[in-house]
Amino acid sequence: QEQLVESGGGLVQAGGSLRLSCATSRSIARITLMAWYRQAPGKQRDLVATITSGGSAHVADSVKGRFTISRDNVASTMYLQMNSLKPEDTAVYYCYAYSEYDRRRYWGQGTQVTVSS
Repeated sequence: QEQLVESGGGLVQAGGSLRLSCATSRSIARITLMAWYRQAPGKQRDLVATITSGGSAHVADSVKGRFTISRDNVASTMYLQMNSLKPEDTAVYYCYAYSEYDRRRYWGQGTQVTVSS
């Protein structure tokens, strides 16, 4: 059973928008930090945005003003709203969660985002 499941990726033209979702399994207890990472072909995995259980959010400078991270603790889901997309945003986007209960890091399987010029 997948414990983090991303959805919402796809192909979009430059300037367009996408909303990614990450649904978390209830088997993961006490998630204190969630994040989105992305990895472009041939490049390292980079941090895009983070959000704590209390709602404190941060985004990378490269996406500031365009991407917004949010979290619905009741629905156990995290979101990444991506606006004004650029071709350089093309990557596989991964959901990440840290559990304070078992001190484990969890990763989703990734969702592809492709921005055409």
